[in-house]
Amino acid sequence: MEYLYETHLHTREGSACGISRAREYIGKYLDLGYTGIIVTDHFFRGNCRADRNLPWNKWVPEFCRGYEAAREEGERRGLDVFFGWEETVDGNDFLVYGLDKAWLLEHPEAAGWTRKKQFNEVRRNGGCVVLAHPFRFVNSIKRFPGSSEYVDAIEAANSGNEPISDALAWAYAKELNVPITAGSDIHYAGDISPDVVFGVYLSKRMESINDFVNAVRNNTISRLRIPEDRFDMH
Repeated sequence: MEYLYETHLHTREGSACGISRAREYIGKYLDLGYTGIIVTDHFFRGNCRADRNLPWNKWVPEFCRGYEAAREEGERRGLDVFFGWEETVDGNDFLVYGLDKAWLLEHPEAAGWTRKKQFNEVRRNGGCVVLAHPFRFVNSIKRFPGSSEYVDAIEAANSGNEPISDALAWAYAKELNVPITAGSDIHYAGDISPDVVFGVYLSKRMESINDFVNAVRNNTISRLRIPEDRFDMH
């Protein structure tokens, strides 16, 4: 048996670019057979919604509002919801998994990490870092490719990309011999349909975000969910 997870999702509560409220995603993903989702709202240097002028002990709870609303609705309806974030460092985007709200409250320095520091600290505290959509052709991404020496894996399939961007990221990951993930980078629940959403299959149901971290770091993701109109990623 396999279990399907969304790995890259933005909420209106947490991301300035988010359109749908967190609760609106739950039923949509249940209808498509997903076991769970990971909320990855934009972090401090990304397109976050929380006011950066807030003190850290106020900013973190604001940042976590989308995840917490999704988790509450997921618990009510039967969809597992986990926490992560997407940070922008030196013109590239990174997905961070494995650290939680309590950890963030104790570590305000996370808002200013370099790429190297981010990787070392996340891994030291039991998490992982995934380079998000490294070949997306938009003005906000300043480096091609990203900093591969400071990531555990590469997101080489992303519904916000043109297929050529995914193809380049896939070839890049294969050249580096690092694990590959897939995620929808979804911002609007109305976009959720079988030919749009991406994700990963795991052989074990996640009990915590640590199960996803272990799957990434040990390269044991079963397979990727990629719509059929994308190129054959094998």
